[in-house]
Amino acid sequence: MSTEPIESLARLKEQFRKLPGIGARGAERLAFHVLREPREFASALARAIIDVKDKVIHCRKCFNLTESDPCSICTDARRDPKEIWVVEQPKDLIALEATGLVRGVYHVLMGHIAPLDGIEPEHLTIDALVRRVKADPPGEVILALNPTLEGDGTALHIQSLLADFGIKVTRPARGLAVGSQLEYASVGMLESAIRGRSDM
Repeated sequence: MSTEPIESLARLKEQFRKLPGIGARGAERLAFHVLREPREFASALARAIIDVKDKVIHCRKCFNLTESDPCSICTDARRDPKEIWVVEQPKDLIALEATGLVRGVYHVLMGHIAPLDGIEPEHLTIDALVRRVKADPPGEVILALNPTLEGDGTALHIQSLLADFGIKVTRPARGLAVGSQLEYASVGMLESAIRGRSDM
């Protein structure tokens, strides 16, 4: 005996399946959870999703995610603009902020160089970083990129571009395991890497 498919529920499950890390069973659980909750929950969820798409932008200076431009970090007078932390993604910035040790500002590359995936330097915000350094040379640029083959290659590329500016370029210590991701590192591990950063 077969049951009649419920079209709206099937569409919801299909949308959840498009989320990273969500399989068919997980999508089904999420869909039924939404179904069980009051209408107010579904409305709030829908509004939150639409707000993210409508309100979140990239800071014109550092490319962090923000609802105001420039972002709150770039406009914070307590921050040291002469210390620029370069990260691959906004989620890496969030991980570093959780340590409470970063007193400088950030620059988000929006990825890393990966020629096999068609990602070249011009697809990232590397040119914007170079212009930023040229316009107002910092005392130190910290290349806090993931310790992966792509992250290392991107760091070396940026180092070569900044070599003529005569500024200090460092990387966090290798307390981070090779091949790991900043967003998954513990706060203690990140603290050790930040405090032990070294020249490139």
